[in-house]
Amino acid sequence: RATQYTCMLLSYLIEHKADKEKLAMKLKQLESSMSSGRKMFRLGNMVHALVAARRTTQLPDVVPRFCLTASNLTRALYFVCDAVLWLKSVGLQSDVDKPKWRNWATKCYYFSLLMNLARDWYEISWRLEQAVQEEKTKEKSFWDKHNQDLNCVKCDGLHGFLLLLFQILKRHPPLLLDLVKNLCDLSGPLDTLGIYKTNPGVIGFCGILSSLVGILTLASPHLKLKQ
Repeated sequence: RATQYTCMLLSYLIEHKADKEKLAMKLKQLESSMSSGRKMFRLGNMVHALVAARRTTQLPDVVPRFCLTASNLTRALYFVCDAVLWLKSVGLQSDVDKPKWRNWATKCYYFSLLMNLARDWYEISWRLEQAVQEEKTKEKSFWDKHNQDLNCVKCDGLHGFLLLLFQILKRHPPLLLDLVKNLCDLSGPLDTLGIYKTNPGVIGFCGILSSLVGILTLASPHLKLKQ
């Protein structure tokens, strides 16, 4: 995934240079090959998404339960559409309406990301509320060193809110990384669906950043936001 988006970004950066046309074409071909390869490797992910959806239905908190279950179910539908597109790309199903299936896949992926972001915002809101309550109930003369920065932030106005939000995300790296990844992943479907048009350079950069976050959470599981 990181390789695919790196090729997308590099080809965008050099495609208008006269002496780099062949290299840009090779990068685009490599990007296309990586995309097809990823579709093949994702054929089993639908089962994984359904299993994850079944697991998230057991969560005790209603908001994460709804958001994550809806996200996993729509992600499973996305993988179904993705598999159909793969069959079209390898010539096993030539009568597939590619634009229609690609549109369905993008919508499913978009909705899945929105549900993930809703879950992230719920986690942030819960921690913000918790921090404000701690600030109100703790006497100033007994501030401890661990919460001093957080307690010094006044929550009046946008500036205070942003400072408090910064402290929350700083103290919870898994939540920050999950938020960054979901926001970066959103650039692709927003462009494809015409909601917010960008360019391959932006999509490639966001894809690389999202992929690096994914690699980091795989290498260090404690940085992955727990369901």
